[in-house]
Formats: sequence, structure tokens, C-alpha cells
Amino acid sequence: MTFETSRIIPADHPSLAGHFPGAPIVPGVLVLDEVAAALAEWRKDSRLTGVTSVKFIAPIKPGQSFVIGFDSTNTAENQIDFCCRLDGRVVVEGRLEISCGARI
Repeated sequence: MTFETSRIIPADHPSLAGHFPGAPIVPGVLVLDEVAAALAEWRKDSRLTGVTSVKFIAPIKPGQSFVIGFDSTNTAENQIDFCCRLDGRVVVEGRLEISCGARI
């Protein structure tokens, strides 16, 4: 089962102050927060319990639209793979641990 949704972090987001002056990038923790929010939108019965792995491949800049995608086809019942794509290119990927009321 898969799911995708788009996100944009606005340039005036409070977490961007000082990250980094003159060349701002979206902090990784903010990207993961958006991943968690997208998971909650898709699987209302699921709860994020951990991040098994994450790899930040390229930065996301404020104002850029990126796609968060989930894929549960090759994972254990309590895990789900995710990636963030920018212009079709994977910029973040990882695996989440989840607790859910029903099997994915």
C-alpha cells in the first residue's frame, strides 16, 4: 500500500531563523515532523513510535514543494518506508516504526 502528499515549508517558518543566514535550508527535524504529519493524515489509526533509519541526501529550501511518499510493501507489520522527492529526485529516505490498530 502506498500514499503520497505534497508539502511546502514557507520561508517565514519560525524554525528557519538562523538556519542558515543567506542560504536557508529546511532543518531535518522539520522534514521529519512533516513526514509524521503526513503519516497521521494517511493512517489515522497509526502512531509514529520511532525512526529506524533516515538519510538526508540533498537539502530542501524554504518555499520548495516536495512530495512525501510511503510504501509498506516490503516492510514488517510495524514498519513503513518513506521518501521525500523534490522535482522527482529523492532527497530524504528512511524507515519508520509505527504502532497501528490494523495491519497496513
